[in-house]
Amino acid sequence: MFDGLQDKLQDVFRQLKGEGKVTPEALDAALRQIRMALLEADVHFRVVKPFIERVRERALGQEVLESLTPAQQVVKIVRDELTSLLGEEGTDLRLDGRPSVVMLCGLQGSGKTTTAGTLAKRLKKNGRHPLLVAGDLQRAAAVEQLKQVGKGVEVPVVEPEPGEDVIRLGARALNIARERGHDVVLMDTAGRLHVDTALMEEIKRLADRIQPHEVLFVADSMTGQDAVKSAEQFAAVLPLTGAILTKLDGDSRGGAALSIRTVARVPIRFVGVGEKADDLELFHPERMSSRMIGMGDVLSLIEKAERGLDAAETERLAKRIVSQQFTLEDLRDQLRQLRKLGPLGSVLEMLPKVGPLRGLDSANVDESGLKKVEAIINSMTPLERRRPDVLNGSRKKRIAIGSGTSVSEINRLLKQYRTMQKMMKGVQGKWLRRAMGSGGQARA
Repeated sequence: MFDGLQDKLQDVFRQLKGEGKVTPEALDAALRQIRMALLEADVHFRVVKPFIERVRERALGQEVLESLTPAQQVVKIVRDELTSLLGEEGTDLRLDGRPSVVMLCGLQGSGKTTTAGTLAKRLKKNGRHPLLVAGDLQRAAAVEQLKQVGKGVEVPVVEPEPGEDVIRLGARALNIARERGHDVVLMDTAGRLHVDTALMEEIKRLADRIQPHEVLFVADSMTGQDAVKSAEQFAAVLPLTGAILTKLDGDSRGGAALSIRTVARVPIRFVGVGEKADDLELFHPERMSSRMIGMGDVLSLIEKAERGLDAAETERLAKRIVSQQFTLEDLRDQLRQLRKLGPLGSVLEMLPKVGPLRGLDSANVDESGLKKVEAIINSMTPLERRRPDVLNGSRKKRIAIGSGTSVSEINRLLKQYRTMQKMMKGVQGKWLRRAMGSGGQARA
């Protein structure tokens, strides 16, 4: 996420730190590079110019010029201004009526149907009883797609009757919701082009008929300024209450995220960071700005761990490590826990790209390597997992055949395992347990 913008900004900050003291000349050179980095990231020019001026004004203040760490002050200013640009914290759906009506709109292919399902699942977790409405009558198989999405999240779907238009469908869905006790109606709509006057008029009449409490514009973040321009056009026709940026995990630039609030005057409410039904998150501007400048997003990583990891299993592994009884079986179980957090690349990109993690390329992480390690350990006997010192040449050949790997890969794993063991012996038990999220008081 934001790898391209992140790398360019990191280069600028490293150059500033090399200056020792930030002079007006060095600042001007840095701001020119930041300006180019933002434009290349597809940030709207109406956003870039005032952003650079605000950073310049603050960075030329006496507090920065006389600071012992002026480069760090400039980094902080850039992060603060990016946070301001991204807007306020995302808020959950405002559900005032019974049923409350949430309407999704946007261009074709932006991810509205999938987002409808993720919102439905989120609502169910919060104790609501949502109803999905298949209002995309333009795209072939769109109704069937929403039915499959609804089945996956176990939420009923109202589909159109023969010859029924979307206006009548919306009205009928409201009646069904009232009759069956659904407290939220999620209305999917047809993907359209903002230049399509007829379809824009239709969605306006639909909104007038069903009176939605939330009108959310769903945008593919990877389309950059196209998403921003579309949001601006939809905002001129509909009373948009927010935007949802999808496919943010694949966005290396960040142009849509940085531009949409300023240009379209639409706050970002949620972001989609994956393809699973749980991969919809509230928008946090401060965390996102930190990721953009390479400072990571440790808070989101902690929240992901709290949701995805088995607390009892984490506690057990922590005790094993602290007592220096960490076996290959424990290593396998630890890797399984890690994989519950999602793709390893998405986990690593939440870490700050500074110090020992500088240069870490989360996009090139080899997920298959983790599967190989697990296959190797699974091909061992219980004795071999607990006492790898018994592994001789013939045993390694048998394991290589059983796991579909090679003896050299087994030797590499054993070397890494022994290195981990040595490292763990030098770690204080109390600190390690705290780092792994345990509240216990084990002693080394």
